[in-house]
Amino acid sequence: MTPLVSSTQTAESQAATSPSDAIDMLKTGNRRFLDGQALQRSYPDQIAATATGQFPYAVVLGCIDSRVPVETVFDQGIGDIFTPRVAGNIVNEDLLGSMEFACKLAGSKAIVVMGHTACGAVKGAIGKARLGNLTALVNKIEPVVDQVAENMDAQDPGFVDAVAVANVHATIDAIRAQSEVLAEMESQGEIAIVGAMYDVASGEVRFL
Repeated sequence: MTPLVSSTQTAESQAATSPSDAIDMLKTGNRRFLDGQALQRSYPDQIAATATGQFPYAVVLGCIDSRVPVETVFDQGIGDIFTPRVAGNIVNEDLLGSMEFACKLAGSKAIVVMGHTACGAVKGAIGKARLGNLTALVNKIEPVVDQVAENMDAQDPGFVDAVAVANVHATIDAIRAQSEVLAEMESQGEIAIVGAMYDVASGEVRFL
């Protein structure tokens, strides 16, 4: 039986974590999740330990999709990672500000932009969905659809996932272009900004 783990991230453990360490910790967590070896946590202890402060080591920008519970698929506990989520894992001013807070002020060492297979927001962008505020959201993904369509038939069974991967890269480009704070931190080696794809059929996270 997996031993009970009650500890969470501390100022010391966060400071000792490099950007590459942070990515490795997420990869290891996903492997535990896939192998059915998730750590057994004492949530009351973790709540008590984080009541007066938090020291997450990474930010994972994910999609709102209910099949992609970020902390669960990376086997993370309370206080371990920041998990902003929005349909299509896009960025806007509010999300950029949140990530700037997470990294510059709260000390996180990595940003992972994680898309996923069979993404509904991507499908909506491909189908040019129009519905209230959703319209503005899918408009942000439609240029990526057009880009992928230049080299791939939109009827190809892999088209949706190809757009999802391209959208992850587009979001990373947007983070670097629209946030001087995060771009500078990355250039100084203080953080890593990477992409990943979650497979809703297998539970595996593939880093790009």
